[in-house]
Amino acid sequence: MTIFDAVNATAVRSADQLRELYEEPGEMARRKAVDRIHEAARAVIGRSSLVFVASAGADGSCDVTPRGGPPGFVAVLDEFTLAVPDATGNKRLDTAHNIVETGRAGLIFVIPGRATTLRVNGRACVSADPRLLEQLTAVGKPPCSAIVVGVEEAYQHCPKAFLRSGAWKPGQWLAEDAVPSSAEVTLSHLDMPGLTVEDIRRQERESLLYRYA
Repeated sequence: MTIFDAVNATAVRSADQLRELYEEPGEMARRKAVDRIHEAARAVIGRSSLVFVASAGADGSCDVTPRGGPPGFVAVLDEFTLAVPDATGNKRLDTAHNIVETGRAGLIFVIPGRATTLRVNGRACVSADPRLLEQLTAVGKPPCSAIVVGVEEAYQHCPKAFLRSGAWKPGQWLAEDAVPSSAEVTLSHLDMPGLTVEDIRRQERESLLYRYA
């Protein structure tokens, strides 16, 4: 039995039981979720260079993946519709597969150095329509596809997570050698005899060099 199994045996099992642990949300928290992209939210998206995309497959498996680009790389097509251009990655297509299966996605927009974040949830699809993709050239050329989100909820997140974590305070950043590099983590997950950290670093450098190819 794992630790999770032991904890899960006594876990919260109902919404009512969960609510007993917390006070009721305030009126502002209830009311600040809206069903469209208002002007201020459009400005946040237009200045965001990083968005985290959450999705789930038909079997319930979950995934969160970061997408980045120049500020404003996510297009606001109208007040109810966003388009996230795809960029060449590892080609696993985890997020795209999930969206094709369930038609849902959640987004968190981040602006480096700022505590403002925006959450957008809604219907989603993967589009390869050339007429759409031609509008999404922030990464240098039209992408192979785009995640299109039909906004059902737009919500300005409380900034406490960034403030508590000190994420944007250089004085709290770890030294480069205090954390395993991405290549070291990748190597620890692979059972490929003869593969070295330098092999993976070289592949990472090449991937970055040709990231929009």
